Amino acid sequence: MKTDTELKELWFKFFEKHGFKRIENASIIPENDPSVLFTTAGMHPLVPYLLGEKHPQGNRICNVQRCLRTGDIDEVGDDGHLTCFEMLGNWFLGDCPKEEMIKLSFEFLTSKEYLGIPKERLATTVFAGDETAPRDDVAYNAWKECGIKEVFFMPKEHNWWGLGGGVGPCGPDTEMFYDTGKPKCGPNCSPACDCGKYLEIWNDVFMQYRVDKAGERASALQRPNIDTGMGLERTVCVLNGVKSVYDSGIFKDVIDFIGTKAQVKYTESDSAKRSYRIITDHLRSSVFVLGDYRGVVPSNVGQGYILRRFIRRAINCARNIGLDTKYFGDIADLFIQKHGQDYPDIKQKSEFIKDELSKEVEKFSKALEEGHKEFEKVIAGIERHKQFAKDEVVEDIISGKACFRLYDTFGFPFELTKELAKERGFDVDEAGFKKAFEEHQEKSRTASAGTFKGGLADSSYESAKLHTATHLIMAGLRKMFGPQVMQKGSNITPERLRLDFNLDHKMTPEELETLEKFVNDAISQAIPVSFEELSLEDAKKSGAVGVFENKYGNVVKVYTIGNVSKEICGGPHAKNTKDLHHLKIVKEESSSSGIRRIKAILD
Repeated sequence: MKTDTELKELWFKFFEKHGFKRIENASIIPENDPSVLFTTAGMHPLVPYLLGEKHPQGNRICNVQRCLRTGDIDEVGDDGHLTCFEMLGNWFLGDCPKEEMIKLSFEFLTSKEYLGIPKERLATTVFAGDETAPRDDVAYNAWKECGIKEVFFMPKEHNWWGLGGGVGPCGPDTEMFYDTGKPKCGPNCSPACDCGKYLEIWNDVFMQYRVDKAGERASALQRPNIDTGMGLERTVCVLNGVKSVYDSGIFKDVIDFIGTKAQVKYTESDSAKRSYRIITDHLRSSVFVLGDYRGVVPSNVGQGYILRRFIRRAINCARNIGLDTKYFGDIADLFIQKHGQDYPDIKQKSEFIKDELSKEVEKFSKALEEGHKEFEKVIAGIERHKQFAKDEVVEDIISGKACFRLYDTFGFPFELTKELAKERGFDVDEAGFKKAFEEHQEKSRTASAGTFKGGLADSSYESAKLHTATHLIMAGLRKMFGPQVMQKGSNITPERLRLDFNLDHKMTPEELETLEKFVNDAISQAIPVSFEELSLEDAKKSGAVGVFENKYGNVVKVYTIGNVSKEICGGPHAKNTKDLHHLKIVKEESSSSGIRRIKAILD
């Protein structure tokens, strides 16, 4: 029996022994990356370093990163899917010693000192080669030398990492699978099957190529990298020999707690089991998002919309099993107690987390009322259509599109729509609802497939210049309103910046003009932008402002812009303020209570 805490300890023990430096986990809310709503992989916060920035901890690093993916949100409730998970990762920056990484992977998986998985229970896949790049014989031979018998060559769709559009950095990967012992589904059974025989537990990505034009042959990447990722929860599941991630650890503790309060038992039906699991997963994800130091609250847009969807789906599932939502705070406490050790921001915001959950439960009760009103409008519309239709036959059916709108816009469960329709003598177009639902699901998956891709594409020099502009704006705000003004979040695209900060009033036109002048004066002075690496303690002593100090390690980068700004930051930045040309503030507005937001462009 191994717990997630023990697995984390083994991970760091192993990689630190082999010369890797431990780095802090980043926020679950991406900084300066509009391509994704959440940090979706361990590599995501490391984009600048994968592109060439020097990491303060060197070129061999490892960590455990909290991640959140929503592409498969509707699959949650089965044995393996989670929206929020922790990813064990290690990196070679600027180097791609493929054989070394494979031997490290093999040692960690099979050594009795670490995971102790018999090599006979492991299978791996490697890139089969195509018009883009040759077959990965190096990886194949390395696995064979380790004694792995089942090494499968797989096409690009299974064993290739690349950017959207097929242009830019790319490379083969090798994936590691645990053989569950199930019989093969046929003579061609392989890890590509969905039969359940092979369960993926680790992935090594070799970023060794680049493609300049789509469809062309790849060339060697000047600065290659290796990125690996092992799903913590899934690996614990394998090590403990349980079928589902929900059958051990904190997940089981929460499900057991729900079982003491709900009217319907966990094992009563597949529907009940699914509801228990969705409540567990979604409230855990909500705790991570609400507890993040960058801060998100339920809303109708962006991360806030996903958070609201998590909480409201949990509420619907609580209704299904007769669980009073007043227990959501107790469930949150279980997660806060568990994860607050590794993520102190969650522990520090415990009361805030429970308060926001309570407020959203209250709001959703009102939303359900709105959903009932909308349902009545739909019925009334059908009745009017029947009244004015001449020879046309109008059936008593609520369209799939209307059902989906009730579900998506008002959070109205489809089962509730069916139930109410039946009471009124109406049918529902279930096939039409499923079609609309699947189209929505596909759009979500397509959006989430942008994981890391957009991060690379958007780490352009235009974005770097706007990143420097945020430092100048913050320096101006602190000069105008005092050192208590701190950055509370930012979002940068190559076209504009968005900066959140604490302030107790709406800025006047005169204050905005003063701020804009401060920034443009600094730009006109052509001040060089420099950085140095210091210990966190020395950085603080030097007067550097650390906005999100708990995301940094013991050695940090301090970016200095003359005597205007000095901040702890990971970069990237412009080389000189003159490169910014001219800043224009286009909007100042409220972001949330006590938080203001500035949007600006460079022209």
